[in-house]
Amino acid sequence: MAAKNWQKSFEMMLASEGGYVNHPSDPGGMTNLGVTKRVWEEWVGRESNEKEMRALTPELVAPLYKRKFWDACKCNDMPTGIDYLVFDFAVNAGPGRSAKILQTAVGVPADGGIGPITLEAVNKMDGDDLIKKFSQAKEDFYRSLNTFETFGKGWLNRVAAVKIKATNLLA
Repeated sequence: MAAKNWQKSFEMMLASEGGYVNHPSDPGGMTNLGVTKRVWEEWVGRESNEKEMRALTPELVAPLYKRKFWDACKCNDMPTGIDYLVFDFAVNAGPGRSAKILQTAVGVPADGGIGPITLEAVNKMDGDDLIKKFSQAKEDFYRSLNTFETFGKGWLNRVAAVKIKATNLLA
């Protein structure tokens, strides 16, 4: 259903993530294209350094994002728009958290694993309603974080932008 949307979702997510950062208040630490040093090291199976992190390209990180976030959340099995919504939040807050927010929004047990029950509920729910519920839950999550004062404005801007893009994709 949504396999065609992987590349577009990946590109939109990268636009939100931006380039290299290493903010002292960010628990993710050294990050480029949204990939933290820890995640990159797990992916490549060895230690990394600032030079390598700065050199990451979309082509290098695409397979990581596809497997660890898009595929992990079963985005190919979701309607276009919802796939992007779930994927983008998985990148920003983790696949398990994205799955739980999705499950809560569609009214199934929030176990953090997207399976047939979750996917059936997703595909039965009105897409606009799902986007609204999911987006509100994302906002609530961000507001609960102790780093909200530092990063909150950016997170809320991203919630709003993703909500619009997901709705447009759904149409």
